[in-house]
Amino acid sequence: MRWFKWLYPGMRIKRWIFLFTLGISAVMFSAGFLWFGYERYFATHKANYLVFGTLLFMAGIIMMTIGIRKMVKSFVTVFLPRREKDLVDIIFRQRQLSKGPKIAVIGGGTGLSVLLHGLKEVTSNITAIVTVADDGGSSGRLRTEFDVLPPGDIRNCLVALADAEGLMRELFQYRFTEGEGLKGHSFGNLFITALSKITGDFDKAIKESSKVLAIRGSVVPSTLNKVTLVAKRADGSETSGESTIPLTTSPSGAKVSPIKRVSLRPDNAKATPEALLAIKEADAIVLGPGSLYTSILPNLLVDGIVEAILRSRAVKIYICNVMTQHGETDGFKASDHLDVLIRHTHHALVDYAMINSANIPGRLQEKYKSEMAYPVEPDTKKIREMGVGVVEGDMITADDYVRHNADKISKRILDLIYEVRGTGV
Repeated sequence: MRWFKWLYPGMRIKRWIFLFTLGISAVMFSAGFLWFGYERYFATHKANYLVFGTLLFMAGIIMMTIGIRKMVKSFVTVFLPRREKDLVDIIFRQRQLSKGPKIAVIGGGTGLSVLLHGLKEVTSNITAIVTVADDGGSSGRLRTEFDVLPPGDIRNCLVALADAEGLMRELFQYRFTEGEGLKGHSFGNLFITALSKITGDFDKAIKESSKVLAIRGSVVPSTLNKVTLVAKRADGSETSGESTIPLTTSPSGAKVSPIKRVSLRPDNAKATPEALLAIKEADAIVLGPGSLYTSILPNLLVDGIVEAILRSRAVKIYICNVMTQHGETDGFKASDHLDVLIRHTHHALVDYAMINSANIPGRLQEKYKSEMAYPVEPDTKKIREMGVGVVEGDMITADDYVRHNADKISKRILDLIYEVRGTGV
């Protein structure tokens, strides 16, 4: 009985169904007319019958075409309001992107979301595997008050992959600047938290949010366990909590010793099946860009993640940060970043390191000095000696801030994937 609803008043589709049906009838009648009437009628009225049959066939085709086009438009105006004019472009883009390579990107923070902006323009087969160790800002407050996993990094990745209209993206990123209890929270964080409470499942809340934003690809947490990031420092002391690890002074004002190693508590957090599957099926696994100790490593410390990466036949790429991060990587060269990753995981974790070798404008270097951040030295010779390939070049955009250029990096990732495929590695 549900099929009869298509005939209800106001559906704006009955006329086009009728026109399409009439077109089919005309095509079938004209085909039969020309076929069966050939010997009987063409001998005496060949020209008249041929013209009539041909015109009827063409009219049927035109009616079918108009009927289908109008029916599709009726659907599009419901599911994609105000975008029906872009239908051909949307379908073409989606079909082309669906043929792109499968890429698993591991990280968190703003660095990961910047990269996703570029990758979604070259493939829709993206899985962002995101850390849930964040305990600062809006995410930290929600984590404490509602006992949920922190949604902030996941929200940023969802918005980066979104194909929804600009207003919806802005809504998810909107941060309240006033209101008791609301100030400092972003709408997207509250939305994901509310969904996780309604569904009782944080993973399902992410999937439903993905539908709202019509994202290209998928976003999955590296684990669904509630974890805390802990840093062991060079002097033997420990710092607990992702938001406090980069701090260079203790609450008492004493200078904090450099980070020696990080770990998760509890230390038996299990990787999500979606993350492991994405790694297994990937053509490329990309680590970073992002904070070395607080965005990338928390994912690699989850049980099963590193093992899955090592088993994967994908090309494994590390995108090194452009600037050092005060409190985490002070004085680090590119090789030092890579060395930390290897010491925490396995010597075969990375096949290639992408390093920026372009000069950073002096005015921006002066600006970053106030944050105790400096350009990362591209010591590519040392990296090659570590058994890791190097992809270097201009990989940044330097306007008001120094950022990775997502389009340049995405192109280099694709080139590397196809190059490795071609050599059969």
